Amino acid sequence: MIDKTEEKDMESPEIDETQDTQEDKPKRGWMGGKKDSKLKKELEDKEIELAEAKDKYLRLFAEFDNYKKRSIKERLDLMKSAAQDTIKDLLPVLDDFARAKQSAEAEGSSETFSEGVALVYNKLLNTLKSKGLEAMDTNGEEFNPEFHEAITKVPAPSEEMKGKILDTVTTGYKLHDKIIRHPKVVVGE
Repeated sequence: MIDKTEEKDMESPEIDETQDTQEDKPKRGWMGGKKDSKLKKELEDKEIELAEAKDKYLRLFAEFDNYKKRSIKERLDLMKSAAQDTIKDLLPVLDDFARAKQSAEAEGSSETFSEGVALVYNKLLNTLKSKGLEAMDTNGEEFNPEFHEAITKVPAPSEEMKGKILDTVTTGYKLHDKIIRHPKVVVGE
């Protein structure tokens, strides 16, 4: 059997004094609302700061990505044109070989262009071509001052040859589609 005092304890539990009662809780009044608006304002400020930080990060990342692409492109351009000065210095040698070959192949010429010299000329020409050198073919083309250097004008043999290149005195060369020496030409007028 249950004792009556125990039964009473079961019906009405004792109140823990460490717990806040309704009367002990602070009442929300105009001070609590001010605190909430202050917190909301702080939250909005932090969200704005976060958005600005994200934007700054994205811009910095895009700028770095552009920098990487630009430096890679510059490095490739540098590698392509690294030998440009050396190749420019070899062009007069190539011209001398071409003139010697042309002179030896002319009718009535007493000079000979030996097979060994022809091999050296072809090897030099092929090596320079493999590095990106390309001779500019100009004879019969329309004269363009951006690509050609006119050294003289002569009367054109026909009307259709006016303003066109009649002869190439010095061959022009491109290195990877960039002109490194403009051709010197004779233009018909």
